[in-house]
Amino acid sequence: MAGSRLLSRVRVRNLALLVCTGILVALLWQSDERRVPTDSSDLRGEGEPDGFVVNGRFMAFNADGQLASAIDSPRIEQFDQTQRAVMSTPQATMFEEKSGKPWHLTADNGTFLEATNVIELTGNVVVTRPLQDERTATLTTDSLTIDNRTRTVSTDAPVLMTDQRNVTRAVGMKAQIDERILELKSRVEGHYEPAQ
Repeated sequence: MAGSRLLSRVRVRNLALLVCTGILVALLWQSDERRVPTDSSDLRGEGEPDGFVVNGRFMAFNADGQLASAIDSPRIEQFDQTQRAVMSTPQATMFEEKSGKPWHLTADNGTFLEATNVIELTGNVVVTRPLQDERTATLTTDSLTIDNRTRTVSTDAPVLMTDQRNVTRAVGMKAQIDERILELKSRVEGHYEPAQ
């Protein structure tokens, strides 16, 4: 009887060892299988937008409900994780608070940073704004930052400003839209024609 008990224990032990070996083999087999991506960023790929809009428009209003600025773009790509929207060939209009006169802005590319309400324009940036005597002034640069909270535009890049009579070049500038104040930072050169 002692011999049969011993034999029974050996069989149970061998059976348990066989079952454990089978489970281990199954687990190892499954660990080699590729995991199916379920996270949205894994599904669309790194660097791809969470969504996009065709012929989109961002609009901002002042405290009185009046349109303060609008930006149109043929394609806007939204990136939720970084809270930014990337725009192709954006066209913006910002309105002076007191006069309601528009500033028109165009660029090759734009990025809207939602957390700070800042727009960064790059590539062939052109700003056209009205002057007091029915003339218009044009500013061109390679990059421009628009801060909607402070209602300022600025750049550290070279700028060229022209109107019907004047040409001004500088490196870097900051403009306060509502106060109509323009500050040129360095290397300012100008050619001015007297009014006739």
